[in-house]
Amino acid sequence: MTEMAEPRETRPARSDWLERRFRFAENGTTLARDTMAGVTTFIVMSYIIFVNPQILSFAGIEGLEEAGLPFDGVLAVTCLVAGVLTIAMGLYTNYAYAIAPGLGINATVAFSLVAGEGLSFPAAMGLVVIEGIAVTLLVLTGLRERVMDAIPLDLKKAIAIGIGLFIAFIGLENAGIVVQGTPLVDLAPLTTWPILVAFFGLALTVVLRARGVRGDLLIGIVAATALATIINEAAGEDAGFTAGATIPDDVYESPNLELLGNFNFDAFTELAVVSAIVWAFTLFMADFFDTMGTLVGVGKPAGYLDEDGRLPELRKPLLVDSLGAVAGGVASSSSATTYIESASGVSVGGRTGWVSVVCGALFLPFMFFAPIIGMVPPEATAAALIIVGFLMMTALTEA
Repeated sequence: MTEMAEPRETRPARSDWLERRFRFAENGTTLARDTMAGVTTFIVMSYIIFVNPQILSFAGIEGLEEAGLPFDGVLAVTCLVAGVLTIAMGLYTNYAYAIAPGLGINATVAFSLVAGEGLSFPAAMGLVVIEGIAVTLLVLTGLRERVMDAIPLDLKKAIAIGIGLFIAFIGLENAGIVVQGTPLVDLAPLTTWPILVAFFGLALTVVLRARGVRGDLLIGIVAATALATIINEAAGEDAGFTAGATIPDDVYESPNLELLGNFNFDAFTELAVVSAIVWAFTLFMADFFDTMGTLVGVGKPAGYLDEDGRLPELRKPLLVDSLGAVAGGVASSSSATTYIESASGVSVGGRTGWVSVVCGALFLPFMFFAPIIGMVPPEATAAALIIVGFLMMTALTEA
């Protein structure tokens, strides 16, 4: 009697490869769960798509717009850097961390280096590249962890608080609540349409955050933009909006990638050499301390930490993060860093690098939607800046 051949077992090759690559079962998760976690992380941190172009283009700021980078160019490189580096983080580390241009350094570059010191944007981005290379070298030599341990905790908190104050101030300026005055700033009239839109966005975002709604910053930006556009279309020039708040003629356009490689090292000639070194060190310090707390803070609920509270293979995410600073300077998006918002994906069960791959992939299509993103007025993003700045200042309660 002839033996019948056993039927060949067939398995879906794609999901099998993903399982081997990301080890979902081993990490106590599934492909579907990590996919949703990636979407969640993207929604929570996507406010940077709106905020970074406004900061680096000086959108709506009289007297500075000519010195700013092109809005559509910053949008394109912001999405490109965030997308590529977040995907790289997921593939290289298998951790659910997301990367994008960081609030703090972008404001320092725009308002302190360019607007304050009169430095050109290419020269300022050159300083970002230098500090990124310095951080990368410390990671490769294993010195970054040692230096972190040697810095007093109070100094680390003070740096975060200072950056938070600065970000919140930029938010108040974008809202039009504070204006240039004598000697420094003055309180603007609080009854104009742009300021009322800013208050609406802030109030809505605070309520959403208090109720635990994910994507509160994004929802606040979109709602404030809708209100500003309605007011602007109804009142015209009398509404008082200096940027955005108009319905675009086109929905999408080819991404403007002219800013790639638009950096140089002329800061050492445009400024005094000592001054350029001090500014490079300032950017280095701001970039240096942020990441370690984020990696541990997100890693703890994700179950990444060992029994001693350390992150296994710490050098891998540190390396990707440090290269984010270099890439951000080279692309003129400002330094990219690991986002604490990565915790949102972890909170819904995300555990593997697939979370980062999904999140990063969602950034890339937005390079093509500059006309839509350009609808957002500075007043609509003010709430995000004020709240993020406030959250950074909460380190005061731990001091």
